[in-house]
Amino acid sequence: MIGGRILDVSAIVGFAASMPYPQAVVFTANKENFVLAIPSSALAEAWCQARRRDRDALQVLLGLPVTVVMDLDRRSARDIGLMLSRSRQSGNVAAGHVAWCGLKRPGWPIVTGEPKTLLAFDSNLEIDHLP
Repeated sequence: MIGGRILDVSAIVGFAASMPYPQAVVFTANKENFVLAIPSSALAEAWCQARRRDRDALQVLLGLPVTVVMDLDRRSARDIGLMLSRSRQSGNVAAGHVAWCGLKRPGWPIVTGEPKTLLAFDSNLEIDHLP
């Protein structure tokens, strides 16, 4: 079974900004050949939040052979929208998409600096909390 990690907005932006822990996660994944799953909505938000000088690092992350972008398609959009409605977090599509990806991939921790937001969707999500 292939293992992996799911990166949320804070982890993606942290990698781009050269924060030690997100960089260690990415470099270890690349060395050990485990998947880095990036929900497309979190990627869009990361492009928005990243400083201009850090955006080249986003391209590096996306170019790694272990990086997989998880698209927001019709089915996932419906499921995520309903999950957002149930959790009353209607304005946070990126976090909902990350949580949904975590639910679809048991055993894949979500690397995040915002665990409370994600755990509000489902308290059983596996979290790798950024220091």
